[in-house]
Amino acid sequence: MEEVEVEVEVEVPSYFVCPISLEIMRDPVILPSGITYDRQSIERWIFADGKTTCPVTRLPLPLPADDLDLDLTPNHTLRRLIQAWSALHSSERFPTPKPPLDKHSVSRLLQESSASRHHLLSCLRKLKALVSEGERNRRCVESTPGAVEFLASVVASAAAGDDAECDVAIDVLASLKLSERRIVEAVAEKNPEFVDALVGVLRRPYYPSRAHAVAILRSLAGALSPARLAALGEDLFREVVRVLRDRVSQQATKAALQALVELAPWGRNRVKAVSAGAVEVVVEILLEGPDRRTCELALAAAERLCGCAEGRAALARHPAGVAAVAKKALRVSHAATDRAVRALCSVARHAPAAAVLAEMASVGAVAKLCLVLQSPDCGDRTKERVREVLRLHSRVWRSSPCLSPQFLALYPPPSSSSSSSSSPRDMQ
Repeated sequence: MEEVEVEVEVEVPSYFVCPISLEIMRDPVILPSGITYDRQSIERWIFADGKTTCPVTRLPLPLPADDLDLDLTPNHTLRRLIQAWSALHSSERFPTPKPPLDKHSVSRLLQESSASRHHLLSCLRKLKALVSEGERNRRCVESTPGAVEFLASVVASAAAGDDAECDVAIDVLASLKLSERRIVEAVAEKNPEFVDALVGVLRRPYYPSRAHAVAILRSLAGALSPARLAALGEDLFREVVRVLRDRVSQQATKAALQALVELAPWGRNRVKAVSAGAVEVVVEILLEGPDRRTCELALAAAERLCGCAEGRAALARHPAGVAAVAKKALRVSHAATDRAVRALCSVARHAPAAAVLAEMASVGAVAKLCLVLQSPDCGDRTKERVREVLRLHSRVWRSSPCLSPQFLALYPPPSSSSSSSSSPRDMQ
């Protein structure tokens, strides 16, 4: 009778397991609290999640001014025990981890890049690989003096040509996830031509670089001075709209919409965006039934663009413009409803042509405005804005055959001032 071999599952010693990931530690390090964690897990806990306490003891960690100097002592004894145990009981091997990246290594890499063009591309690729390894490396590269400025200068000098250096450099810049303040002081102030270089990158046929460029532009748009924002050229708006039209990626679409929202408060920029076709492409995005965040950003862009006469005219002129905006009210989120109401009220108040008012009634925009008044989720300011517009055009909309009795019942009663208000025909 043959003996049947039975595999016995080997129990992993509890002190080999990281308290955060609950997996065997590859690079165990000891915190000042005395607890050992896997380096990748504890660095994510501190750097990415922003925690300042030991996960087990809940004691505050003595964080230095520079997080990269955090006292993480390698537990060499435990690492050797794990390696020896895995060699006997596990098919997975745990090689000796590489030492963590430091600023000196990054600075040396930057110095090597100036040797020749071949060295430049090689060093950029090494930087990209280092940044992709983890949060700590990303922070290390970002905090190394001159690193961000170096990457920006590569983009600024190579964007006009078809250079691989530009693609890698802007990839690394986008991966660093720089704050608005940091990107302005390190990129926009020390490399004045950088914004123009971004336009060159947006013109390129390489989709990943265009996505990275519009993400960086989004950060710049929220932090540049009003004078710099007002001086932006029409080419930039055309390329941002082209990113939306080409559907480069879902993230690029959101970044481009947010950039439009950040740029549009300035009057001339609204006109530039409208001339570039922003209203038409925003309506197309709304008609596609985007996810919640994309829809909110598209409505925010529509509301901003309706802040100028050209934007209101473009929305009213689009065959589905008013209907697309009205459809999203009360269906997506409170923020989306507020933006949609603002856009519709702006058109109704400042562009009240008879055809526009008739269209708003026929496509259900007036009915939606009536429903907003009954919604417990809409704020008082939003409702007051709706009442003003409904009373303003009461003569037209109350008598419209497109407004059913159920919505007429929701229509606000006329105020004393509205009885003497001008009709839409008189307002033209």
